[in-house]
Amino acid sequence: MSSETNSVTSSLNRALLYLLDDNPVIYCAANGSRRKVKSIVLGNSEIVSSRLVYGCMRICGDNSRKDREAGKAALRAAVEAGYTHFDHADIYAGGNAESLFSEVLDETPGLRAKLLITSKCGIRLLNQPSEGLPKRYDFSRDYILSSVKASLQRLGIDCLDLLLLHRPDYLLNAEDVAGTFRILKESGLVANFGVSNFSPSQFALLQSYSDEKLLVNQVEINIDNISAITDGTLDQCQRLKVTPMAWCPLGGVVYPAWGGTLAKEQSNRIQAELASQSAKYQAEPWIVILAWLLKHPAEIAPIIGSTQPSRIAAALRALELDYTAEDWYRLLEARNGREVP
Repeated sequence: MSSETNSVTSSLNRALLYLLDDNPVIYCAANGSRRKVKSIVLGNSEIVSSRLVYGCMRICGDNSRKDREAGKAALRAAVEAGYTHFDHADIYAGGNAESLFSEVLDETPGLRAKLLITSKCGIRLLNQPSEGLPKRYDFSRDYILSSVKASLQRLGIDCLDLLLLHRPDYLLNAEDVAGTFRILKESGLVANFGVSNFSPSQFALLQSYSDEKLLVNQVEINIDNISAITDGTLDQCQRLKVTPMAWCPLGGVVYPAWGGTLAKEQSNRIQAELASQSAKYQAEPWIVILAWLLKHPAEIAPIIGSTQPSRIAAALRALELDYTAEDWYRLLEARNGREVP
């Protein structure tokens, strides 16, 4: 066994020991410090997840050997830092992200049992599975079943801890999807269910037909796109005890939000306020904006998608900030260009 392999195995075994501890701690490889793990219970369940979720969309890069090794290093860093929840989708890197993840699981026997593995399905890309077909959403029973089985095979596991429907199918037959969930649960292929990018009404429709409690709604939430705050999504999450997972949490700060709508004047105001708060909290602006999301009482779980080990570990700093409601409103005011009514 090479020294590199020994080092990787040792690091992951060390992380696993921390996860097994009755009083789990986070080991920060960057400086050797140990911090208490902060976790949440997903939805109305007994499933425990790290408060920050690691998103696997970019772990393959261009799928070259170099990028794949960097992706594996990022996954190891997330495990070492204390992330227990890993978010996938069948379309990420054309399925290669799930396959790469299985390689990291294989490195450390026993690791899989300590992780919460989520995957998503429902998006059919252009020209798939054959030429001439449009990009579309597909919640048909055959597609969902085949997608789940393919994800399990790529991941090298027997059961998904959580399956999310990736984007709402405009042709959603809620009764049929509920029946598909039942089949997946009874066959042992999926343990729990949720959705992604669903509006409150779409969520309510599917839940009304499903015997399975929907534990998660994964939506875009950031300082640019605050729709989930204003359209009732987070209100519904609080009322029904559903966990909102935030994709693109750093949108409008580190990178443009999905379809970014911020005007230059808005961005300038946000950056100025973040600079002030960064000095106050002694934390980088992107960490402050994570704290802004974490402040919401719906218990948002931000998805961290960086493949840089240092940033994966640094994101945990947001969990330590004693972030105030007053500063939350200062950032909202900077975004909107006016105080609240």
